[in-house]
Amino acid sequence: MSHLVQLLLELGGIILALGVIGAVAGRIGISAIPLYLLAGLAFGDGGVYSLSASRDFITTGAEIGVILLLFVLGLEYSPKELIGTMRTGWRSALFDLVANASPGVVVAFLLGWGPLGAMVLGGVTYVSSSGIIAKMLTDLNWLGNRETPTVLGILVAEDLLMALYLPILTTALAGLAFSQAAWGLGFAALAIAGAFFVASRCGEFLSRALSSPSDEVLLLKLLGTILVVAGLAEQIHVSTAVGAFFVGMALSGEVSQTAEKVIEPLKYLFGAVFFVNFGLQTNPENLPPFLPVALALAVVSMATKFGTGWWAAREAGGQFSAKLRAGLILLPRGEFSIVIAGLAVSAGLQDGLASLAACYVLIMAATGPLLVRAADPIIKRRVRKLKAARLAARRTAAAAD
Repeated sequence: MSHLVQLLLELGGIILALGVIGAVAGRIGISAIPLYLLAGLAFGDGGVYSLSASRDFITTGAEIGVILLLFVLGLEYSPKELIGTMRTGWRSALFDLVANASPGVVVAFLLGWGPLGAMVLGGVTYVSSSGIIAKMLTDLNWLGNRETPTVLGILVAEDLLMALYLPILTTALAGLAFSQAAWGLGFAALAIAGAFFVASRCGEFLSRALSSPSDEVLLLKLLGTILVVAGLAEQIHVSTAVGAFFVGMALSGEVSQTAEKVIEPLKYLFGAVFFVNFGLQTNPENLPPFLPVALALAVVSMATKFGTGWWAAREAGGQFSAKLRAGLILLPRGEFSIVIAGLAVSAGLQDGLASLAACYVLIMAATGPLLVRAADPIIKRRVRKLKAARLAARRTAAAAD
């Protein structure tokens, strides 16, 4: 069988399987994300069938998926809104860092992995998955909710911190002096500031430059711009997701609405590929020994991340429903956590760390979308109870009169 035939058969089979999975998930009323992850496990090393010809395409497609998910999320907000959110949410971002890095740090020391292991595992438990959360916000139609800007502020703060954390981690793992990473850190910070300046000051110019009466031309210009900016961001060690987010945030007016429409099919395709690729990177045979520790770590970090979202929404003046949704939507971990663990393995730090991180992230990525689905039923039950309590109080008052 030629390479091209095998490539087409593998890709066709995967995409068709994802379509069936999505249909099944929609029929039973759950998120398709956990099922996409399980599909990745089935087609990865140690699964029922190991992909070969399509692995490079899927890896690249997964990166494009994260980029497009964050671009679409950026379309929903303006620089002014982001400034306001970050200005009022810096305490939430600090609370997020302390509360959610701590479980990983403690477990690493308990397992005897030392300061470097603690630095790695702390990053794994700290950062939420922007890709998964962006898809959930879209799937659940929560983009217009009051708590979503607060959630977005936390995600952006995490991604920006990753732009500074990853060069430091790479330097530490290589055993180099911090001064040797100073230039990289400086460029990363400068790039973030420059991207925000362009998004806030030059958004109208960019919108005019990309605007076109033809959806085909708009798609080509838009996708090219997004990928170029993401590539430049990656080159200077800033998250590709951050670059894509700023491009989306810079667009405004009619071109912003049209951009979302033309990019949406690609977002669905490559977004699904992203979740499959995550499963492909995990060998199921390596997970069982670390399952107890990963479960315990997942329970603790779910509580701390839920507390982060609840507290942040409360600080923003949100009511019970906003606090509950904000707490649940932040639970999944994903792409950054795997990248962090991969850096540690490449540096020869701990093979077990990668397996623990993979098991932990798989649990968080699968259970997070399922737990989020519980938010609306809980809110509805609470509303019914409050209405019943008010009705009973009125009846009691009427009887007393």
